[in-house]
Amino acid sequence: MSEPFDLVVRGGRCVLPAPLRTETADVGVRDGRIIAIDDLSSAEAGKVIDAKGLHVLPGAIDPQVHFREPGFEHKEDIESGTRAAVLGGVTSIFEMPNTEPPTTSEAALADKFNRARGRAWCDHAFFVGATPDNAEQLGELEQLPGCPGVKVFMGKSTGNLLVDTDDDLRRVLASGTRRVAVHAEDEQRLNQRFEELDLAHRDDIQLHPEWRDVETALRATRRLLTLARETERPVHVLHVTTAEEVDLLRQNREIATFECTPQHLVLAAPECYSRLGSKVKMNPPIREARHRDGLWSAVADGTLDAIASDHAPHTIEEKALPFPDCPSGMTGVQTLLPLMLDAVAHGKLSLERLVELCCEGPARVWRARRKGRIELDADADLVLVDLAANRTIEDSWIASRCGWSPFDGHAVTGWPVATLVRGRVVMRDDEVQGVAQGKPVEFES
Repeated sequence: MSEPFDLVVRGGRCVLPAPLRTETADVGVRDGRIIAIDDLSSAEAGKVIDAKGLHVLPGAIDPQVHFREPGFEHKEDIESGTRAAVLGGVTSIFEMPNTEPPTTSEAALADKFNRARGRAWCDHAFFVGATPDNAEQLGELEQLPGCPGVKVFMGKSTGNLLVDTDDDLRRVLASGTRRVAVHAEDEQRLNQRFEELDLAHRDDIQLHPEWRDVETALRATRRLLTLARETERPVHVLHVTTAEEVDLLRQNREIATFECTPQHLVLAAPECYSRLGSKVKMNPPIREARHRDGLWSAVADGTLDAIASDHAPHTIEEKALPFPDCPSGMTGVQTLLPLMLDAVAHGKLSLERLVELCCEGPARVWRARRKGRIELDADADLVLVDLAANRTIEDSWIASRCGWSPFDGHAVTGWPVATLVRGRVVMRDDEVQGVAQGKPVEFES
């Protein structure tokens, strides 16, 4: 007689890999891993979840979040950020280094993992931030357990991390071998445009995409690709926002991967600034519809590698400051999957393509072990979704400490109804369950 499963998820429509397809199957779990994908209707199990009428996806991976701890816990912390993640069907997050102090050393990285222990609801990883001062140490830092790689800011955003000269960027890229995550905005042009637009004396939020314009992004991405080729270092361009960058990155697939955010796929200027004001201020900015169309073309033709939320909360009082003093960033980890499920419902992409972008893609880009796929020996990170559910995103649902979303009042079709992290149910019907037992994500070297 075979050993009972710890858990069987029974009767759901599973999105399975190699090749990606959707089939009705049961998923058997033991010791946090998937050990069977079959008809398990007669199998014994300690727990059974009836998934009939639901789709079973790999847990979403959000590879770009800012949980603000340490230093800015009044906006967010690891507990509240990961709580928001599992409510939205996200089972792994990769967090960015622009905290206070910034995550630029082995000690700072260890401090974040210590803070996450017993408080993180999902599995987690922490990027190391590049600076001119730690460039030569990055090759060692990127190999530390639980680190997906190095993050570079070519232009100032939130925090003090900045690598803006070609000489310093070349040193960063020459140190190490893993793919480097890059915020690609040209610092010199940002300063130039600030003066040209006289932003010290103007407060119109509609000027944000004029300040951080297309050329600011395109110039940085061109510089990055040139240096990536020179140093033979793979790079990943974060939150791409322009049609021009999409065209450029299509031509450089052998050296560069890239991602975009749900908000850049859903919102467009100038309407979103008129309606939502500084709530939608982020870097790089929300742009006009032609750029949104360019991003959707990358979704359609397979060149986009991943979708990430760039979850970057601030309090509503901070966001209410006049432009340009209001900080850039918005919540997003909890709304990533609902927004993309709604896009599936409206025929903008297939459910299989969603899994490529929100699950398999981040795991592939950052070489995460046992994540992003429903397959044998993978971690049993699963999200059960109701593709027919009609829901409205509301601020009252947002678990982030800041308590708001730019998508408050936004109706969606498709909703996560249960989240499992390594075979444990951590969310069911909009309620977080159990205790926080998230672990560091493991990566291939």
